[in-house]
Amino acid sequence: MKNKIISGIIFLFFLTAIFCQKAKTEPNYDYKIYAPNNITGVSQSVAKAQKDSQIIFIVDFSNSMNDTIDGKTKINMARNTLAEILPKIPANVKTGLRVYGHKAGFTYLQGCQASSLTVPLGTSNYQQILTSLYKTNATGWTPITYSLKQAINNDFIGTTGKKHIILLTDGGENCDESPCTYVINLMKTRDDVKIDVIAFDIQDIEANNQLRCTALMTSGKFLSAQNEQDLSNSLFETVGINKDVRGSIKIPKQ
Repeated sequence: MKNKIISGIIFLFFLTAIFCQKAKTEPNYDYKIYAPNNITGVSQSVAKAQKDSQIIFIVDFSNSMNDTIDGKTKINMARNTLAEILPKIPANVKTGLRVYGHKAGFTYLQGCQASSLTVPLGTSNYQQILTSLYKTNATGWTPITYSLKQAINNDFIGTTGKKHIILLTDGGENCDESPCTYVINLMKTRDDVKIDVIAFDIQDIEANNQLRCTALMTSGKFLSAQNEQDLSNSLFETVGINKDVRGSIKIPKQ
């Protein structure tokens, strides 16, 4: 009997060793399993965040945004939908614009730090944001995590309350650590950041899982858009306003 027990313990030991080795060699891409309440130290107040008073739009200007859907480039669809929504955001809400991928860079480091706050947070500045969008060209890589770090650590300096980021991207991270990994660590000490992600024409499962995790970890929304109408609906949902609200804006000449 004693020998059987010892043999059973040895067998379980080997099974555990095999499982641990497999876990080390096979990365876990199922990011959607993470949720804020599963991480030690994450405040329960994340899900009860106060109403937004400031929004930073982070828009993808990587080269793939020049690809077309139904004869229109994805970057022009993004511009058109933002032109539709920006004037409808309440005047008391501060908005700002950060773009990435707008510089190709000759080295990996240059391409992966091509992220700029082109319009700082301010009220009623939708015209400046749109002007910046139409003056910027899609050309480079996809430094999502670097852009999130810059927005959270720098763009919201001096503000209080919820920091709302709306990320519009057509691809996953190809420079830094996964944005999912970054926000998991961030939310252990922060409860004032919400990231909504609009995945625009992304077919890659791994990229979608990373981005879904990035949103869900901050109690944000993950929305998938396959065309211009989807993109418009997604943007209106992230800002929480009715599409029928009237607004007018002058689109700059390209």
